[in-house]
Amino acid sequence: MVRYLLISFLLITALGFSQEAVFNPKYPIAKFPKVKEGRIVNYVYEFTNSGDAPLEFYSYEVECTCTKVELPTQPTQPGQKGRISVSFDTHGKSYYQDRIIYLQTNTERKKEKLRLKVYVDPKTVENPTPKTDKN
Repeated sequence: MVRYLLISFLLITALGFSQEAVFNPKYPIAKFPKVKEGRIVNYVYEFTNSGDAPLEFYSYEVECTCTKVELPTQPTQPGQKGRISVSFDTHGKSYYQDRIIYLQTNTERKKEKLRLKVYVDPKTVENPTPKTDKN
């Protein structure tokens, strides 16, 4: 009897260790239409934890300070949905922008990725009319 209890305990413990969170974003790539330089582009990524353990976000990495990210502060339970807010400041940026957001998580991969794509129409620089000296 003790033998069966020990085997049961070991199997339950082994199953508990195999649990993992799974980050499943609804749309991992956000694409925007053309925007004028100087605007701030905002997007909310919706995701589901389709794993069997709570999903936690530890930190994020972006290329520059022009991209800000708000991660959930509490773990997302299995089967629950969550949101990650991202804002991208286009000031000083022009043409095609492809921003990658790396998320440090407790998933099997440890590092998950989101992308934000936008075409930034640069500000036009007005050429002043040249001054001429009239004598």
